Amino acid sequence: MSSSSSQSSSGGNAINIDTMSLDQLNQLKTQQESRLEQLTSQYQQLRAASARLSSARSAQSSLTPNMEHRQIMIPLTESLYAPGKIVDANKLLVELGAGFFVEKNAKDAIKVLERRAKIVEVNSENVLNAAEATSRNVEAVKSAMEGKILEIQARQQGRAFKNRLEGIEE
Repeated sequence: MSSSSSQSSSGGNAINIDTMSLDQLNQLKTQQESRLEQLTSQYQQLRAASARLSSARSAQSSLTPNMEHRQIMIPLTESLYAPGKIVDANKLLVELGAGFFVEKNAKDAIKVLERRAKIVEVNSENVLNAAEATSRNVEAVKSAMEGKILEIQARQQGRAFKNRLEGIEE
């Protein structure tokens, strides 16, 4: 059997999965599948954040000076809105995180949104790469488990054949 290795989920160290027992392989597979689920969830959250940033940029770019004093609906929650009025289309509140906002002009607001979008994109790529590596690890462990099962079955069949031969000779 060829030597196989998988990346450990804790430190990125290569481990030889061929030397592991079937129980150890099953435990490793479970850990890697759990990690894959977490990474998939993180990736989905990052994609949702990217969509929100894109939507914010689109909304900001639709603001023009002739929209000042126009009535709009201001979202208080996802399903609760209050009537409002655009006072100055060039003054925007940009969320910094943790409920903190800062007033920015339209140009600076776009810069903030673009900076945040780049960060989200880099993080998305990193999480996607980690998820792909983890998926490969899961497949490698499954393959090693199948090999172990075949080895166990071959040993059992060899013993059964040996026992039959010994029974015939007696």
